[in-house]
Amino acid sequence: MKYYLKIILLLITLITYGCVNLTPKKTKEENQQEFDTYVIKNVNVIPMTENNNEVIKSATVVIQNQKIISINDTLPKDSKVIDGTGKWLIPGLIDMHVHSITDINFKENKPTEGANYFLNTQDVMVPFIANGVTTIFDLDSRIEHFAQRNEIIEGKVIGPRMALAPLIDGGDGGKNVNTPEQGRQAVRIAKANGYNFIKVYSFLNVETFKAIVDEAEKQGLKVVGHIPDVFKGNLEEVFVPNFGLVAHAEEYSKHSKDFTVEDAEYFAQLAKKNNTWLTSSLTTMIWIGKQLRSVDSVRNSETLKYVYPLISNRWVNSNFYYKQTSPEFITRVDNLINFQEKLIKAFNEAKVPIVAGTDAGIPGIVPGFSLQDELELLAAYGMTNEQVLASATRLPAKWLGIDHKVGTIEVGKYADLLLLDENPLENIKNTRKIRGVFVNGTWLDKKKIETMLSDLAKWNTSMKDNDRYQWENRRNY
Repeated sequence: MKYYLKIILLLITLITYGCVNLTPKKTKEENQQEFDTYVIKNVNVIPMTENNNEVIKSATVVIQNQKIISINDTLPKDSKVIDGTGKWLIPGLIDMHVHSITDINFKENKPTEGANYFLNTQDVMVPFIANGVTTIFDLDSRIEHFAQRNEIIEGKVIGPRMALAPLIDGGDGGKNVNTPEQGRQAVRIAKANGYNFIKVYSFLNVETFKAIVDEAEKQGLKVVGHIPDVFKGNLEEVFVPNFGLVAHAEEYSKHSKDFTVEDAEYFAQLAKKNNTWLTSSLTTMIWIGKQLRSVDSVRNSETLKYVYPLISNRWVNSNFYYKQTSPEFITRVDNLINFQEKLIKAFNEAKVPIVAGTDAGIPGIVPGFSLQDELELLAAYGMTNEQVLASATRLPAKWLGIDHKVGTIEVGKYADLLLLDENPLENIKNTRKIRGVFVNGTWLDKKKIETMLSDLAKWNTSMKDNDRYQWENRRNY
């Protein structure tokens, strides 16, 4: 009898232990005790709210449990004080067009084998957060991007919020779709896989494109992307409900023969009528134009050292754009670049919402740093500094549907914030003068940011001549 009693007690112990360990671990957002309370004193707040963006001067901002809990109100005890005297606080920046690198397999796919290159997610995210980019929109996402996002959410990595969109294209290839039903099924699969957005691409046919956009609307997914080439000469037809965001300014440029102001204004009216917003991605064409002339533009870039060595080697030694160069191509790209200014002015005057994006991750375009370049281009093309800031804060948060969380500085919103030494409303280049960044309530001061960048650059530089990180050897390891 005693023997059986011992067995029963042992089983109860094992079951109880198992139940205890089945309790799901808390995410960093749920485990609020991990976060310090911060008070930013005497700071000039640029709230970026839609109806009243008046600067709140010499304000006191309290951050607790990742969120802004008060502005010019009661101060909590046991808080960490940040001196904001003479400084400026803006919402964290949002890049609406990136291609974040992930673990990848360049070898033949075999059972039980995975990637042959594994990336440190923190290293991938450092250039973003070092430049105040606290949200990114990845526009060619894979399952690995969900893993990156989970690392950030769990608190294993300090990184930006990640919105993800898979790419759906037509033409040859096992993943591509060429009939309306194939397109609808691709959207349904994306929804089942956890995506909230769909990116459409250049080689879709008319019927499949329209089916994708329609099915996405039925599934509650927003659509962003290219204007498929098939609509050339019939641009009006692409503007269907739920085609909510064009991913590049040059997508319109391809539909202009003479690159006139009248064409730009016409495109703006088409977009406005359909409520189709524009992602600028101006720096994309600038960098393509440079690389068509010389790879030295990339090789001598001051920010190349922050790029994973395998990728930077590809940019320099197997440059996709330089391989295609010709006088005719250079002239064509120069025309597209010049037309971008007309497009931005026309869309801005027509009050079509413009959001800042960069295509970060393609050759030459370094994450984080490229968004700073993009903001300066938008200002150079006629947008006011306040409009430029809105394009990288409030407006993208609104389009992504996260404006209840981020995008403005208001009580109750998450602390995605950028502390600057000088006023960006006076000069947009002041967004580069970063004193510190709050990333989802985690404070990184200038010294910490510089250390993170330095460590990243040292590792990348130390590996750049290693055979493993030569692009031509990518299938050998």
